[in-house]
Amino acid sequence: MKKKVLVGMSGGVDSTVTAKLLLDAGYEVEGVYMRLHDKSGYHEENFEHVCEVAEYLGIKVSMIDLSKAFEEAVYIPFIEGYREGRTPNPCAVCNRFIKFGKMIEYADSIGADYLATGHYVRHDGTYLLEARDKSKDQSYFLFDIDKRIVPRLLFPLGEWLKEDVKACAADIEALSHFATKKESSEICFVETTYVDVLKEHMEIDLPGEVLDTEGNVIGHHKGYMHYTIGKRRGFFVKGAQVPHYVKEIRPETNQIVVTTQDTLLATKIFVEKINLMDAQRSFSCQVKIRYRTKPIPCRVEVDENGRGVISLQEPVYGVASGQAAVFYEGEKLLGGGWITGSE
Repeated sequence: MKKKVLVGMSGGVDSTVTAKLLLDAGYEVEGVYMRLHDKSGYHEENFEHVCEVAEYLGIKVSMIDLSKAFEEAVYIPFIEGYREGRTPNPCAVCNRFIKFGKMIEYADSIGADYLATGHYVRHDGTYLLEARDKSKDQSYFLFDIDKRIVPRLLFPLGEWLKEDVKACAADIEALSHFATKKESSEICFVETTYVDVLKEHMEIDLPGEVLDTEGNVIGHHKGYMHYTIGKRRGFFVKGAQVPHYVKEIRPETNQIVVTTQDTLLATKIFVEKINLMDAQRSFSCQVKIRYRTKPIPCRVEVDENGRGVISLQEPVYGVASGQAAVFYEGEKLLGGGWITGSE
C-alpha cells in the first residue's frame, strides 16, 4: 500500500518539483495551499498555478484558510515586536506554528503519513541537516519546529542544487513556465519593506533623540521603528567623523543609542524559549545570529526555564533582540533560541 504524503504547495518552482519528485517516487500525493493573509490578488494567482500543477500531475489539491491562526501567531507578534524595539523573525515563527504546526494537523486529518515541503533542508530521522545547496539552505528558519514531527517530514530538494530544480521544471513541458516564475519574497506579507506594513497600524514618523553610550544627546532621528540594531544610516549625529551604528533602541522614550563599530561588538548573547533536538544543558557548538551570517564557535549554557547564555569564541556585530540564535554541529541543526540581549 502506498504511503500518503501531504505537500505544501505555493504555485512556485520548489513546491511544484517537490510534488513531482514524490509522485515519481511512488507516494500517494495530495497538495494543500495555505491562505495566510488577505493580500489582494495574491492567493488567486498562486492557487491558479497550484491547480494547474495538480491537474497535470493528477493529484488532489485543497486550499485551507489559516489566516486567523497566522494573524494571531505570526502577524500581530511581528507588529508588536517592532513596536517594542525588537527585530522579529516571522518566518521562523510561521514554520513552528503554521507550516509545521497547523499543516501537520491537516495532514493528520486526511490520513497522511508524511508532510513534505519545498524547503532546502535535509534530516536523518532525528536531526535536521543543512541542505546540499548551501546558498539556499533554510535550516536556520526551522530551528523552532517540534522535534517529534521530524521523522514524518520529507524534503526532496535537500539533496538538490537550485539550478537543477529549475532545470527539472523547465524540462517538463506542462510546468516550464514555472521555471522562470519570480521567487517569492522572504516575508510573504511584506511587499517592499517592513516599514510599509507598520505604517498600516501605527504612526512611525516620530522624530526623536540620538544618544551616545553615555546618555548624551548627539543627534536626531525620524522615529525609532525605522531602525534595527547595526543600522548605520537614516539618522543624524552632530560632528560625526566616523560612521555610527545603532546599538540600542528605546521605544518607551523614542530614542536610539548609537556607537562606533568597534564598540558594537558582543561576546555574550542571552536567549530565551530555547528549542533543542535533544535535552542538553551545556554544550559547545557553532551559532548563527542571522540567516546569512557565518557560524561562530561558542559555548551554550541552558537553564531549567529554557533561557540560556551563549559565550562566543570571537565577537560579532549587530546582535538584535527578537532575532534567532541557531545552533549547529557541522551540518547538524541542534536547535536555537530567541535573542533577548547581548554584551
